Amino acid sequence: MSDLSAIAESNPLRQALPRAKVPEPCSIVLFGATGDLTHRKLVPALYHLDQAGHLPGECAIVGFARRDWSDQQFRDELKKSLANPKDGGFEESWTEFAPKIFYNASNFDDPSGYRKLKEQLDKIDGTHGTRGNRLFYLAVSPEYFSVIVEQLGQAGLIYKDDEGPWSRVVIEKPFGHDLASALELNRDVSRVLREDQVYRIDHYLGKETVQNILALRFGNSMFEPLWDRRYVESVQITAAEELGMAGGRGGYYDTSGALRDMIQNHLLQLLCLVAMEPPVDLGADAVRNERAKVLQALPIWTAEEVENHVVRGQYVAGSIQGKEVPGYRDEKGVAAESSTDTYVALRVTLNNWRWAGVPFFLRTGKRLPKRATEIAIQFKKPPTNLFEVDNEANAGANLLVLRIQPNEGASLAFQAKIPGSRRRLQEVRMDFRYGTAFASPPPEAYERLLLDVLLGDPSLYTRTDAVEAAWKFVDPILKAWDAPDAPKILDYAAGTWGPEAADKLTEGTETEWRRL
Repeated sequence: MSDLSAIAESNPLRQALPRAKVPEPCSIVLFGATGDLTHRKLVPALYHLDQAGHLPGECAIVGFARRDWSDQQFRDELKKSLANPKDGGFEESWTEFAPKIFYNASNFDDPSGYRKLKEQLDKIDGTHGTRGNRLFYLAVSPEYFSVIVEQLGQAGLIYKDDEGPWSRVVIEKPFGHDLASALELNRDVSRVLREDQVYRIDHYLGKETVQNILALRFGNSMFEPLWDRRYVESVQITAAEELGMAGGRGGYYDTSGALRDMIQNHLLQLLCLVAMEPPVDLGADAVRNERAKVLQALPIWTAEEVENHVVRGQYVAGSIQGKEVPGYRDEKGVAAESSTDTYVALRVTLNNWRWAGVPFFLRTGKRLPKRATEIAIQFKKPPTNLFEVDNEANAGANLLVLRIQPNEGASLAFQAKIPGSRRRLQEVRMDFRYGTAFASPPPEAYERLLLDVLLGDPSLYTRTDAVEAAWKFVDPILKAWDAPDAPKILDYAAGTWGPEAADKLTEGTETEWRRL
């Protein structure tokens, strides 16, 4: 066995990902090839998949961007992103990987660039045996989504014939800025592509611990019988971040905000996995049908209901782990009078049989005390207390916590008798940690998602009806905030858990916001 083979064979991905599934030969075109996402996530994911034996030998990667680079310049830049001093076999593996990489310089709206791309891909089909199969990944600003799809269609780069080579397009979030723009983008895309050729990516769904939600629910008989309004008191979904506007992200974020950036996609997708009905199988259509039904069960709120069910905030200067940090309006790229939300908390109930009356609490924010994403399912308390308890309010309220990041895993809290003559109870926990249980870290989300699209499996991608249903829920909130008489956005100090007003959302329930 060669050194390169030994490196690939020892790679944890060989155990973490299904070895039997290797995509067909293909070319992978990365629009926005000089951008941060390509260098930080996409190319490293493709490189690791290749080293783990999950990409076909007949594969090529073509960068498409505006910078006037040559193939060699593009390769040199990517090498800087991949180089790892601890990887003794990197130089040898890079020598194998680099010849698969090409570059095409063009503006995104220039038809000649697409004609040149077509000629380049046709040539690669001959030299690399890629058989005409093509994946186009749109790692670009949303304003270019429709432009690129239209140009791909006009250049004859999209195949509609199922019998020949395949062509697929991955579109990064955000898929629309509101309901109207999402509908318009869907129309633009559908003029060129069939629904089964469109892959709307949400990297949260690629996280192994997110996928474990389905395994926990539908692979075990002990949880699903209790997974409804009769036994669940509430569900809390939190995505907290310590960071503010790192890396000059303020300019983008100030046009988006927490509701669009996190709630509309990431947290609603987590909600879907928690609340969906059992699918008939794990095929893409069956799973996505049930996820879409959850989004369709969300309420459409009036402005008054938005005020009662949603709290928005913006961080001001504060301290995180003893370090002073600036307020949002003092961040680079942020408007001095910005009213963009950096924190959103909401309480929602689903209009369906399983979850009628059960409150779902969703919360996300920047500059919170720690980075953590988790789902907490709080079960109802026993009808009577037979034992002595230290905390009467939460006595017997069993809690299942699914940790998405960091320390991926799950814990189940229940009551146990304290040793001694008294009948006193204390909460104890059973804990599962992904890295400990499986002796290897989970694969990166983009590695799983890229492999799935290359295999033609859209299970973890978002369908048109789900995108539109999510925006139908979020759009009234945005409109209520934009109204002239909308309540002023609330301040919260960096390093705290958000505005105090968010605590009112839990009033009348047996639930309090978790301090993670």
